[in-house]
Amino acid sequence: MEVFFLGTGAGIPAKLRNVTSIALKLLEERKAIWLFDCGEATQHQILHTSIKPRRIEKVFITHLHGDHIYGLPGLLASRSFQGGESKVTVYGPAGIKQFIEVSLNVSHTYLKYPLEVIEINEGIIFEDDQFLVEAKRLEHGILSYGYRVVEKDLPGVLLAEKLLSAGVKPGPIYKQIKNGEAVRLEDGTTLNPDEFVGPVQRGRIVTILGDTRVCENSIKLAKNADLLIHEATFSAGEESLARDYYHSTTQQAAEVAKKAGAKRLCLTHISSRYDRQAWGILTAEARKVFPNTDVARDFWEVAIKIGEGSS
Repeated sequence: MEVFFLGTGAGIPAKLRNVTSIALKLLEERKAIWLFDCGEATQHQILHTSIKPRRIEKVFITHLHGDHIYGLPGLLASRSFQGGESKVTVYGPAGIKQFIEVSLNVSHTYLKYPLEVIEINEGIIFEDDQFLVEAKRLEHGILSYGYRVVEKDLPGVLLAEKLLSAGVKPGPIYKQIKNGEAVRLEDGTTLNPDEFVGPVQRGRIVTILGDTRVCENSIKLAKNADLLIHEATFSAGEESLARDYYHSTTQQAAEVAKKAGAKRLCLTHISSRYDRQAWGILTAEARKVFPNTDVARDFWEVAIKIGEGSS
């Protein structure tokens, strides 16, 4: 599981930061990519990466401001020409369906793959045997959601060396033990799977918030997250300005991470008023409150390992 930042800027595209889009790469887990927001030129950003649009399985839109959605019709259209045939599901606030339908209809765009658009409310919006996604409303100028992606717990690791020490060679027995089946050997010995499989591995949690003021739902969504991605449009000391524009500062985002017990914080949605030299200052502001903080940048990838938080 990796998080790849395609765009980390706020409001309008800038030379150093494109507008918001984040890819959650689940290639090992389900051979798929989930996209969170799709600002203008997201597909151009993708061209500079190894990401394949045909791998995009789901798109989660936080809110309908242009810097989060203007790249979506183009990406959906291009996917047809890039070998995409599998279904895509788009989740987002009320209005996202109309936006997509009008854009595709007016431009006479035909998709060669099934497209489902789901206008969400608070609660669990997706669940299968691997993952659960929960959405909650945040505080912004328009309806804005945050998403909590929870990987369900994974089976323990097979203790192959222990099986070898017990005289069991690799083969079908290993699979039976891994599946939790007791195995009786030819000499009458019974192998208890509990003795040869490690403890259940806790699934990973990634929280991706849309634009927001500091609010209680941000803390709820980020509780014990391995990685919290929080907007930080303004620097510390600009709390009044942040409130007026329904955004957050670096220190406010850090306080959310601390209260939620998150393991790591990545700040994004950075205003273009802060140049490259200021990024270190923004990082330092947040680290005063929450040490394990980084300011995200375009084309930056964060790996989230099982049982280790993020690294």
